[in-house]
Amino acid sequence: MKEITDIIKAYQKATKEKKKTALATVVKVEGSSYRRPGARMLITEDGQLTGAISGGCLEGDALRKALSAIVQQENKLITYDTTDEDDAKFGVQLGCNGIVHILFEPIIEADELNPIAILIALQGKRENAVLATLFSLTGKQQLGTSMLFRNEPIFSKTPKSISDELIKDIQNVSENKTTTFKVYERDSQQIDAFLEFIQPPISLMIAGAGNDAQPLAEMAYLLGWEVTVIDGRPTHATPQRFANATRILVSKPENVLAQIQIDEQTAFVLMTHNYNYDLELLKYLLGTNAPYIGTLGPKKKLVRMLDELDLATPANETRVHGPVGLDIGAETAEEIAISILAEIKSVFTGASAMFLKEKKNPIHVYELKSN
Repeated sequence: MKEITDIIKAYQKATKEKKKTALATVVKVEGSSYRRPGARMLITEDGQLTGAISGGCLEGDALRKALSAIVQQENKLITYDTTDEDDAKFGVQLGCNGIVHILFEPIIEADELNPIAILIALQGKRENAVLATLFSLTGKQQLGTSMLFRNEPIFSKTPKSISDELIKDIQNVSENKTTTFKVYERDSQQIDAFLEFIQPPISLMIAGAGNDAQPLAEMAYLLGWEVTVIDGRPTHATPQRFANATRILVSKPENVLAQIQIDEQTAFVLMTHNYNYDLELLKYLLGTNAPYIGTLGPKKKLVRMLDELDLATPANETRVHGPVGLDIGAETAEEIAISILAEIKSVFTGASAMFLKEKKNPIHVYELKSN
């Protein structure tokens, strides 16, 4: 979502400056690639790039293809075969050993269903959504970013011939929460569909506005997370100290829940260094469906807190991440922030947090299906 946010900001800036733009989207990957399907990059007519579709190896040629799409006002699908070790075509050894299909879409501001308008609508609510991008690996018609779905189609410019079937497949993606691919055959034409399941960004609730909370809030912001800072001290919880926080709450623990929204992408970290404040807030949080609760400090602190609340059950001891974070040998506030953010990320993605060199399966796993 951070990449999408950056792209929208860059597009709005380019529009004010009367610059034409195009959106490049990785729609399919066969084999290995630095970026996976869903990676996006905005290109302006004067060569400014926002986002990334590779580790830098494709961007130069992608700029030329984007300018061509802008001039011709036509969607284009370009395939880059990086399995060739010589890679004379690009003048560099990419070393990715994969085939990358990238869709280029010129942005027509007057079109109310242009890709950026759809991305803006996607960003508008903290709800799960599915984004459908239609292209063709065998034909010339590249339909592009075509539908935003939240319980029902919000934006749609899909062909009527596949609309019903596409919506049914999108509903399955929404229910299974799994990005996938589909292929439709209509009138001897193949239409490929990249059906991308997108969740809202992680909402990080930091209870504590001390100095050690500042790098945590700043790093979470850099990740594109929505950051709320909560503290009872108006001298600490200020915009000056947390300039990039989405929201700052000066509140007593008993009033916090009434002022926030908890969803399946919400994480709490209790780090006020005020035992009674953390204790009372933990009591309220354990009565919610918050998917992640972490407490700073030693394990014995958490055990004591649960004992005092008469909530020392195996389920609660497992549910609360205390001490919060991964064991990376963190000492400084910045290192501790990395440890906390890495654990939260691994919990929400269901990843093991193991060394990647020990992983037997591919780093990125997408469910690939076709009719």
